[in-house]
Amino acid sequence: MPFEVHQEKTFSQDPALVYNAAWKAVEKLKGKILKSKPEAFQFEVKFDKTLLGKVLGDRTQMTFVIQADGKGSKVVMEIYPLDAVGRKLMFGARKGVPEEVLRLFIENLEGNLPQSP
Repeated sequence: MPFEVHQEKTFSQDPALVYNAAWKAVEKLKGKILKSKPEAFQFEVKFDKTLLGKVLGDRTQMTFVIQADGKGSKVVMEIYPLDAVGRKLMFGARKGVPEEVLRLFIENLEGNLPQSP
């Protein structure tokens, strides 16, 4: 059973706004940016075992890419658990951790976006 979670989401805001909102979400969740290409609206981030005071049990790593989608933005996210050394976890991961991290991330990202009129 693969532990990777792939999710795509569309937003009505332009890519720059979505990217800035995502960056703020990473800061709030105390993620560590591993790679960043602001001009291409993408980054890679590592999250610790604890997010917003909630112990999840596994570290996770996420890639985040925004693609222009007409008037809005299409966000593509891939997330997976890591072992203690920072390698992709292939077995023994706790169930639901990547999904929970992704849920918290998206919730914070959406909270940082200006509401559409």
